[in-house]
Amino acid sequence: MSSKRSLCGKQDLKKDKRMEKRKMSDPPEPSCVSMKSDQSMESPIELKNDRRSTDQRMKKRKMSDPPEPSCVSMKSDQSMESPIELRDSGSSTVLRSQKKKLNNTELGSIFKDVEHKMFTIIKNELKRYKKLLTSECPEVDVKDEGDLEVVNDAVLKITLHVLKNTKHVDLANALNNKLDPVSEIKQTYKSNLGEKSQRINEGILQHGSSALLNEIYTELYITEGWSGNVNNEHEVRQIDIASRRPSTQETPIKCNDLFKDKSIRSVLTKGVAGIGKTVSVQKFILDWAEEKANQDVTFMFPLPFRELNLMKQRNFSMMKLLHHFFPEIRRLQTIKSNSYKVLFIFDGLDECRLPLNFHNNEILSDVTESASVDVLLTNLIKGNLLPSAHLWITSRPGAANQIPPECVDQVTEIRGFSDPQKEEYFNKKISDQSLANKIITHVKASRSLYIMCHIPVFCWISATVLERMLGEAESGEIPKTLTQMFTRFLIFQIKHKDQKYHQKCDHDPKQTRASILALGKLAFQQLEKGKLIFYEEDLRECGINISDASVYSGVCTQIFREEFGLHFEKVFSFVHLSVQEFLAALYVFLSFTYKDLAEDQATVVFGIFNKTNMSEFLRSAVDKALQSENGHMDLFLRFLLGLSLESNQTLLRCLMPHTGSSSHITQETVDYIKEKIRENLSIEKTINLFHCLNELNDNSLVQEVQTYVSSKGNSCLSGSRLSPAQWSALVFVLLNSEQELNEFYLRKYDRSEECLLRLLPVIKASRKAILRDCNLTEESCRILSSVLSCNSSNLRELNMSYNNLQDSGVKMLCAGLENPQCTLEMLLMCCCNVTGAGCAALASALRSNPSSRVREIYLYGNKTNEVGVKMLNDLVKDPQCKLEKLHIETHD
Repeated sequence: MSSKRSLCGKQDLKKDKRMEKRKMSDPPEPSCVSMKSDQSMESPIELKNDRRSTDQRMKKRKMSDPPEPSCVSMKSDQSMESPIELRDSGSSTVLRSQKKKLNNTELGSIFKDVEHKMFTIIKNELKRYKKLLTSECPEVDVKDEGDLEVVNDAVLKITLHVLKNTKHVDLANALNNKLDPVSEIKQTYKSNLGEKSQRINEGILQHGSSALLNEIYTELYITEGWSGNVNNEHEVRQIDIASRRPSTQETPIKCNDLFKDKSIRSVLTKGVAGIGKTVSVQKFILDWAEEKANQDVTFMFPLPFRELNLMKQRNFSMMKLLHHFFPEIRRLQTIKSNSYKVLFIFDGLDECRLPLNFHNNEILSDVTESASVDVLLTNLIKGNLLPSAHLWITSRPGAANQIPPECVDQVTEIRGFSDPQKEEYFNKKISDQSLANKIITHVKASRSLYIMCHIPVFCWISATVLERMLGEAESGEIPKTLTQMFTRFLIFQIKHKDQKYHQKCDHDPKQTRASILALGKLAFQQLEKGKLIFYEEDLRECGINISDASVYSGVCTQIFREEFGLHFEKVFSFVHLSVQEFLAALYVFLSFTYKDLAEDQATVVFGIFNKTNMSEFLRSAVDKALQSENGHMDLFLRFLLGLSLESNQTLLRCLMPHTGSSSHITQETVDYIKEKIRENLSIEKTINLFHCLNELNDNSLVQEVQTYVSSKGNSCLSGSRLSPAQWSALVFVLLNSEQELNEFYLRKYDRSEECLLRLLPVIKASRKAILRDCNLTEESCRILSSVLSCNSSNLRELNMSYNNLQDSGVKMLCAGLENPQCTLEMLLMCCCNVTGAGCAALASALRSNPSSRVREIYLYGNKTNEVGVKMLNDLVKDPQCKLEKLHIETHD
C-alpha cells in the first residue's frame, strides 16, 4: 500500500468506482458514526498474538486486515516521511472541492473515513497499553510494538485522563511509568525531595526540633523588577525596610509565579540575610513535590552553594554532578531540557567560594564532558550548557554582581513581612494564642521593634525573647533597640543551654565566657573576610577544636550551629548574619575593655586596640566602619556603640565586670558622629550613622535627620538618587525615635509625589503634615485617603494647599474623611483648583460621618460657587456637625 496515499483513502468522483477499488485493495472505510454509537463498533478489530515479521504483517494487511496503527508520534518526523500526493485528474477531491461545495452525503463519507481511522488507532493503542500493564517484561514488548519515545502522545493523554477521572489513578501512573521511564524516575525523585523539604528548623538544627514547613510558613512580600544596576550595598543598609510600601512603586509577585512567563530563563532573587530566601526556596520545592504548583517542571535540582563549595577541587560532568547529589536519577543518562522543563536552583550566591570566572572559563556544551564545578556553573548560567534549562539564583544584595547582567532575565527582591504577615507569624510561632496576642501588642507598642520585625529572623529572635519575658519566665524592660534585643537573646541562650551540656558548663562562668569569646573571635575574623559559612579549616584558624564545635553549639543552642551537607560534610554557621555581627562586636568590646580576657587581642586585624581610652576607641571604630566600601562593618558598629552603654553592660554582667560607660564618653561619641554626618558622606553611610545615634539613645535623632536633609537641599532626596531600600532606611530612622513626631514638612525632603509615597509611614505617625506646593496630584489624595482611614494614624492637621488637586482629588480624599476612623481636625486646600463640585463632595463626606472631627477647613483661592459654599456653611450651622470654621470665598 503506497505510503503516499491520503490518510482517508482515495476519493474518486464516482462513488461506485471508489467502492469497487476499495474491495480490491483498500482497507474498509471508517464509519462517520460517533465513537459512542453501536454502529461504530460493528466489527471489532482482531490482532494476531503471534510474532510476525514485518513482511508477513504487511502481506496480510494488504489481503484482508485493516492497517495497523503506527506507533509513530504525529509530531515526529517519521510520521511525515512521505507527503500526501493527490492525483492530477479531474476526479481529485481537492480539485473537485474547488469547483463546487461537497454535499452532505459526500462530506459524511469523508468523515466516516476519518472517524473509523481514528477509532482504529485508539483501539490498537489501548490493546498495546493493556499488554504493557499485564506483561512481566514490559520493556521487551514495548520494543516490538514501536519506539517508546515516539508513541502517540494524543492517545496516551486521552487514556490517562479517562483513567484518572474514573478513579483509576494507580493504573494511570503505572501506564505512564511504563511508557515513559523519565516519568517513573521523576515520581521517585519527587517523593524523596518532598520528604527532605517538608520540615524546617528555626535556629539550631537539632534532632526533634524541626516543624512542618506547611504549618508555620508565612507568605513573604516579593517584588519584581530591576533598577538597571546590581545592588552592591551591604544588606544592613536595607535591613530596616519600612513595613508599609508604596503600592504604585513595586510590582508584587508570588514565588510560585517566577517562571510563569515562558520567555524568562533565569531569575535572580535578592534579599538581605534572614529575609527568607532559603525558606522561600524550600517552600517552592515542597509545593512542586506535593504537586501544588509548577507541574510543568519535570525536574527541579536544588544545588545550594554551600554544598557546591565542597566540590570546588573536583571535576565532574554535569550528569555526574547531578548523580552525585541526586542518586535517585542515576538511570537518567542525559538531560533533555529541550524536551521537558528542567529548573536548577542555586541558593546562597553570597556563600559561594567558587571563582565564577565568566570571562575566562572554557566553553562547555556537553553534559557528559568533565570539567571543574566552576566551569560547569558558568557555562550553565551563560546558556552554553543546557540552554533550555531554567535557573533560579538567590543572593544577598552585596554578592549579586557576581552574575553578569546579560545572564539574568528577571530580578526579584524579597522584602520581608508586611504588617499583617508579622502578626500571622507570631500567631503561628506561639502556640499559646493569649501569649501571642500579648507579644503582638508589645511589639506594636515599640515603633522601632515593630518595623524591625519585617525581617523573619528578627521576628524569630523577638518571639524567643518576648515569649520568655511576657510568659513570666523572665522580667525586665521590653527591648527597643537592636542591641537591647540581641543582648537579651544572648543572655537567654546562656541561661537556657541544651540539657546535654548542663553539667559541663552551667555552673562555670569562666567556661561560658571562654565559649562566647571563642565564638566572638570566629565571628569577627570571618566577618572581616566576608564569610557567613565556615568549614573545618576556618574553625582551626580561630583556634576552635573541631571536636568541641558541638559543645559551642550546646552552650548557645540557637546561635552557632553545625550541620551536615548532602554527603555528611560538616559546615558551620551562625543562625543569621546579624548574630555573627553582634558576637563580633561583643568580642572586640570585651577584648578592649578587659584585655586580660583575650590573650591575642593585639592580633585582631581591626587595628583599634592601640587607643588609650574608650572615647578614642569608639571614634576609631566609627572611622574604620566609614572606610568600608561595601559597608560590611555597619551593623557591627551599631552593636559596638550600643554595647558601650551602661544599661546594656548591666544585662551582660555574667560576661563582664560591671564598670559602665560615663555619660560624657557617650556624649563625646554622639558629637563625633554628628560631625561625620555633616561631612559630605554618601546617603548610605549617613543613614547608618543615624542608626548609630539611635543605638546610643540620642534624643535629637529626628532633628538631626531634618538638619542633614535641609543642608543638602531637595535634590539629595530626588527619586533618581535614592533607591527604594534607602528610602525605607530613611523612613526607619525617622520613625525609630520614640518621641512623638509633631510636624512633617515634605519640602524638607523633596517636593515630589514619589517622596510623599515613600515617606507615607512618617506622615501617618505625625500630628501635622505640611505638603503645600509639592507638585502633588489627585494620586496623592488617593494615597492620603488610606492614611485618614487608618485607626493607627496620628494625623490631626493636613495642609495640601498650592497643589493641582482639582475636584477629582478632593473626591478621592473624601473616601478617608467619611471613614469613622478618621482623626483629622484641620484641612487646608487653598489654591488647589477646587470648584463647587469639590465643595459638595466635602460637605457630603462630612455629613455622612457622624464621628468626623474636622473643625476647620481652608479653601481660599479656589473656583468655588455659591452652591458649594452654601453646602459647607450649612454644616457649620448644623449642631450635629463638628465643623466650626470655614475659610472660603465665592467665585460665581
